[in-house]
Amino acid sequence: MRTILDVDDALLAAAQAELGTATKDDTVNQALRYVAERNARSRALLDEPFFLGGSDLTDAEVMRGARR
Repeated sequence: MRTILDVDDALLAAAQAELGTATKDDTVNQALRYVAERNARSRALLDEPFFLGGSDLTDAEVMRGARR
C-alpha cells in the first residue's frame, strides 16, 4: 500500500544507522515492527523468573527460611 508521509530526514538517517537499513521503506517498516513488538518483548522479559537475578525458589537459604 502506498502512503505519502512527511518524514524528518535527520530522524530517518538516525533510524537507518541504528537499524542498519538501506532504504526508506525498510527503515520505516523495521521501526514500525520494532514498536509494534515492543510490548510483547517487555512482557516476555518480565515473565522470565531468572531475568532480574533469578528465582528465590532455587536459593537454599531463602527456602530454609520460608514459612510452611
